[in-house]
Amino acid sequence: MAAEATLQQARAAYARRIVPHTAGDAGPRLVAAFAALPRERFVGPPPWRTMGGGIGRIDTSDPLALYDDVLVSLDAGRGINNGQPSLHAECLAACDPQPGETALHVGAGTGYYTAVLALLVGAHGRVIAYEIEADLATQAARHLATWPQVEVRAASGTIAPLPAADVIYVSAGATHPLPAWLDALRPGGRLMFPLAPDTDVGMMLLVTRRTAVTYDARALMRVSFIACVGAGDARAADALRRALATRPIDAVRSLHRDDAPDASAWLVGNGWWLSTREAATREPQVGS
Repeated sequence: MAAEATLQQARAAYARRIVPHTAGDAGPRLVAAFAALPRERFVGPPPWRTMGGGIGRIDTSDPLALYDDVLVSLDAGRGINNGQPSLHAECLAACDPQPGETALHVGAGTGYYTAVLALLVGAHGRVIAYEIEADLATQAARHLATWPQVEVRAASGTIAPLPAADVIYVSAGATHPLPAWLDALRPGGRLMFPLAPDTDVGMMLLVTRRTAVTYDARALMRVSFIACVGAGDARAADALRRALATRPIDAVRSLHRDDAPDASAWLVGNGWWLSTREAATREPQVGS
């Protein structure tokens, strides 16, 4: 087993590698958070099965192996893993949780990225973690017990009403932006979620509330995630699959909550649509 000093050095180097150089002001806080967290305490007992990082699949009992940019299997039978650190680092940089904010984490797994969120919002912030798999929620609660600002709920994070939040961070794929998530966003609040047709490749979408019905929207990258229970719809999945096959994801600029899509529509759903034009920044005026 590696000595703790060696592990600390590995964590620090790993944190610097996975946090993107484009992270801006969020970069130093993210590097500090990832460097502080012992990943081996969040992914079950060894041996660990790691995947990716250019080295294929490896079963290992060496915690140093966890400080590559690799997935770590949590339950192979259910297809659940700990997620690719560089992907999460980029997504967390983009939604940029701030000290004192409230964050919801939907699909918390065993709590590793929930812990990153807890460090980002700090002691005066709040993180509410939802995990529908009871055994994973139990592990997450144990792993996160030392963070008083974190609450773990063994429940779905798709059912309204949800607590008002500045950040909603979703770690499972949805075929559409759920009303429960959009309703919970405070003005300026950010929703980061994988918009994906079932288990197919989709896109990571950042949605920022501007008014009650208009939101900025930006696609970060193509992604593949396990499906989010309660966030799937067959018709929405088919429409999304067609859009992803024929339209560039970097054209998306805004999300609208109405049934009046215009010629800028990138994808039309039930009561919402994505547009290639920028969002309005003020509430619509009533009357003249």
